[in-house]
Amino acid sequence: MKNDIFMTADEKKSKRTLSRLILDFWLLMKPELTLLSVFTSLCSAYLAIQIPATSQLLTFPLLALGTLLVGGGSGALNQYLEREYDAKMKRTEKRPVPDERVSASEALIFGSFISFLGALILASINWLTAFLAISTLVTYIFLYTPLKRISPLSTIIGAIPGALPTLIGWAAIQNSLSYQSLTLFAILFYWQMPHFYSIGWLYRKDYLNAGFRFLTTVDEKGIRVSRHILQHQIILVLVGLTPAFVGLVTVGYIPFALIVGLIFLFFGWKFSRHAGKESSGAAARMLFFSSLFYLPIIFSAMIIFKNQ
Repeated sequence: MKNDIFMTADEKKSKRTLSRLILDFWLLMKPELTLLSVFTSLCSAYLAIQIPATSQLLTFPLLALGTLLVGGGSGALNQYLEREYDAKMKRTEKRPVPDERVSASEALIFGSFISFLGALILASINWLTAFLAISTLVTYIFLYTPLKRISPLSTIIGAIPGALPTLIGWAAIQNSLSYQSLTLFAILFYWQMPHFYSIGWLYRKDYLNAGFRFLTTVDEKGIRVSRHILQHQIILVLVGLTPAFVGLVTVGYIPFALIVGLIFLFFGWKFSRHAGKESSGAAARMLFFSSLFYLPIIFSAMIIFKNQ
């Protein structure tokens, strides 16, 4: 049997089974990021409830599906635009488009269609929710994606669409935004910095080879990277407490959020201690894994301590 590596694009397509095709389209949606968006939007929607109503029961499945489709569509369109660069990196060379299991035109059509469908579903909740979802897609595709090859500021810009699902979820219930919703946005915004800097450090050679201008590719020793990580984590510790100060959760949340935030900060400090050394990769990996625990724990705590 011919190895997949030596197959042409047409030969790979001829071998496609329905299950393999479904899996490849699912991978186009960047499920790890998309499911995070769904999770944070649903948590925000629950936190936005002031007076429970039976009409809100339908909002949650519509919100989940709409966010899944718009987020997944953004991921597919991003992979369509970056297919040439994905092919140059080991961590992405086996994605459906660069591996030619899915054609570029298929990715474009699929991403556009499910984004449009998701926006329609969210519009059935209210227009503000749909507007915020479309804004997420536009900033991700037309700002963050091209900026990745121009300036290290792309990480900060990219954190905006990354945090918007919190506002999408809030708007789905309230049909408006408030200072309380902005605390949720801020938590997700500042969390992304250490999370993506740790990824950027682990795969900096890949990103450099593909021509991406991240802070992790222009800062060879990682001194500036570690400084940025610590700065954003310190802010995150403080921002993580704000839901209690705006009446979103009870004061019982404060010690919990403080402990979780300080543990996360500890791993950022550990990375800073290893910056410029061979062991920096292991420290970045620990920081990355700690970031995966922080977000679900902090949002779960808010749900537990929600002000009724």
